[in-house]
Order: sequence, then structure tokens, then C-alpha cells
Amino acid sequence: MNKEKNTYILIYASVMVILVALILAYISQALRPQQARNEAIDKKRQMLASLNIASTNQNAETLYTEAIVDSYLVNSKGNKVEGDAFETDLSGEWQKPLAERKYPVFEASVNGQKKYILSLRGAGLWGPIWGFISLNDDRNTVFGASFGHEGETPGLGAEIEKPAFAHQFPEKRIFNPAGQFTSIAIVKPGKKAEGKDYVDGISGGTITSRGVDAMLYASLEFYVPFLLEKE
Repeated sequence: MNKEKNTYILIYASVMVILVALILAYISQALRPQQARNEAIDKKRQMLASLNIASTNQNAETLYTEAIVDSYLVNSKGNKVEGDAFETDLSGEWQKPLAERKYPVFEASVNGQKKYILSLRGAGLWGPIWGFISLNDDRNTVFGASFGHEGETPGLGAEIEKPAFAHQFPEKRIFNPAGQFTSIAIVKPGKKAEGKDYVDGISGGTITSRGVDAMLYASLEFYVPFLLEKE
């Protein structure tokens, strides 16, 4: 009798596990289109923020369509190549050999002035960090920037996503007067970086600040051939 009871319990538990798994899989699949749309809207809001354009979930798509006039991918030689700039995942591109990587470029118009938005990707203390930086038509002077993270410490490294950090970047230059690529350094508050433009890092977020510094240099360096190409 106990054997039959145990068999019944085992079968019942197995059926319930399968049913729950199927229900969760169905819910996940049903919600995926909305999740993808939410992710796309969030990305557009971050890109708009790099253009100093405030947006909401409700108007981000409209503002993005108005601001972005072109988008494409470039390779390590600065040449335009085939592909979808918006859908390109930089974390995947970083895994490829340099010659095979493709980086997105977005051209925007703000008050009739041309801007270039470049994508950034790096590593913080606890996980990935990313961002967008927009340049003026000279392909050198920063117009705006925005940053995000997956799991940096609230009140410390997570401060990179706050406007107070990003608002230090406008008017900084990624090439020195001699035309050499220098990137933009992230320094400890009160310190300086010789021979290049710099901004203050996050107090108490030293490792995250170093991650942003490394991300800026590595990501922007890839774009150098493109930025030096004159249209």
C-alpha cells in the first residue's frame, strides 16, 4: 500500500513540475515581445540622454526618430559595413578578433547640428558597464554622454548612471591638439591627468571609475580610424 502511495506521490509531483515548467515557459514566451520593446525603449532613452535630450518611456521612440537621422556599423579600419547598428551587441563583438568586429555609429541632428553617437562597453566592479558618448561634427569634442551598469554598488559605483557624472563630459576632447588619440581620463576627485582631458571619478567607487576609464579608452580607440576619416 505504501509503495503504491509513494508511486502516486512521485507521479503527481512529476506532473506538477512539468505543468509549472510549461506555464512558466508560456508566460516567458508571451512576455518576450514586450520585454524586447522595453529594452529597446531603454536603449533609445540612453542614447537620447547622450544628446542631452530628456525623454520618458512614452515619448522616447518619437524623440529618437526625430533625432537619429542615420545609423551604420564600422569595422576596425573605419569603413562602413553591413549590419543593423541598433541590434548589434557590443559584448558579442568584443569576443571576436579585432579584424572581425563591427561597432555601431548613430548620426543625429540636434538643433540642426550634426552629432555622432558612439557605443561603449566595459567591466565595472560587479558586472558589465556601458554607455553612449556623442561627439560634435568635428568628431572630437564631446557633446554629451550617458552611462549604465548591471550591478554596481548603490551610492558608490552606481553613481556613474547619474547626470552629475555624465554632465562632466561635454566640451572634453578625445584627441589632443596634435591630433593624437588620448581618450578622456577618469581621475580621483581633485587630481589631474597630464596631456589629456579628464573628469572626476566617483568618490568611493574607485574600481568602477577605473572600469569607465578603461571602457572609454578601449571603445573609443576602435573608432579612431572612422573618426579620422574626413567625409
